[in-house]
Amino acid sequence: MAEAQNNDDVQSAAIDGQQAAGGNLYIVPTPIGNLGDITQRALSILASVDWVAAEDTRHSQRLFQHFGLQVKSLSLHDHNEEKRVKMLTDKLLAGQSVALISDAGTPLISDPGYVLVKQCRLLSIPVSALPGPCAATTALSASGLPTDKFVFLGFLPVKQVALQSAIQNLAESPMTSVVYEAPRRVKQTIKAMVQLLKPEQTMVLAKELSKTFETYVQGSAAEVLAWLEEDANREKGEFVLMVSPAPQAAEDIPPEAVKLLKLLLPTMPPKKAAGIVAEHYAVKKNQVYAYSLSMGA
Repeated sequence: MAEAQNNDDVQSAAIDGQQAAGGNLYIVPTPIGNLGDITQRALSILASVDWVAAEDTRHSQRLFQHFGLQVKSLSLHDHNEEKRVKMLTDKLLAGQSVALISDAGTPLISDPGYVLVKQCRLLSIPVSALPGPCAATTALSASGLPTDKFVFLGFLPVKQVALQSAIQNLAESPMTSVVYEAPRRVKQTIKAMVQLLKPEQTMVLAKELSKTFETYVQGSAAEVLAWLEEDANREKGEFVLMVSPAPQAAEDIPPEAVKLLKLLLPTMPPKKAAGIVAEHYAVKKNQVYAYSLSMGA
C-alpha cells in the first residue's frame, strides 16, 4: 500500500512540475475570462519553454505579469502566420521548445495556429495539446441544448447572402449548432436567425463566460433579439450563439408514441425514453430519439 502511495505521489509531482521538452510545440489554452481557470500544467509549460508564440503579445503580457512569468514571446496571428512558421519550425528543429497561445481559450479554435501545427506534423516535430478553456464547449455544456451531437462553425460569414445561406443550414441541421459572434455583428446575425430559423428551434445566447456578469439567454430567436435590443450595453462582449436541432418529421411515429414520449421526457433521459417508446410501439429507437432532440429534450 505504501509503495502504491509513493508511486501516486511521484506521478502527481511529475504532472504538477511538468516542464517543456526541447523540440516540442505545446498548444496551451489560456483563460477565457476568469484567470483562475488556467491550469498548473499550463503555467509550468509557459514558465519553462524557450519561446511563447502569442496572438497578441501586448495582450498576453498582462497574463504573464499576473502570474509572474518571465518569457520570451513573439507574435503569431492571421496576418503573419505564414512568415512565422519557418522561424518557429527552425527553432523547434534546433531543439528549442515553443508554446502557442491565443488571446483567450484554446488556440486554433477560431484562432491562428493551424498552419504552424500542420507544418510541425509534416516535419515530425512533436506537438502536445494541453486541455483547458474553450468558449464553445463551455457555453454548450450549460446551454440546456442536446450535446450528444453538435457542430461548431466558428464565426459566420460577413456578407449578407453568405450569412443567410449559413443560417439556413443551421435551420436544417439535425444537431445543435454552435457559432461565435462579435459585438458589432451580433444583432445583424440574430435578426437573420429570426427570419430563417424554424419556429420550434430554441436559441441560446451566452456572453461574458466565466466573468462576473456571465449571462445565458434562452428562447426563440425573436425573444433573444428582443432581450439584446432592450439595452445597448448588452451588445458588448464576445458572444456564443447556439441553436437547437431542426425539428424532425414524425410521420412514421404513431401519434400514441409521440404522446407517450412527451409524458416520459420530463422524468428521464431522452435515450431511455426513446428506448421505452420504441419497444412499446415497435418503431426505430434512433428515429424516436432524433424526434425527442428536435423537441428540445
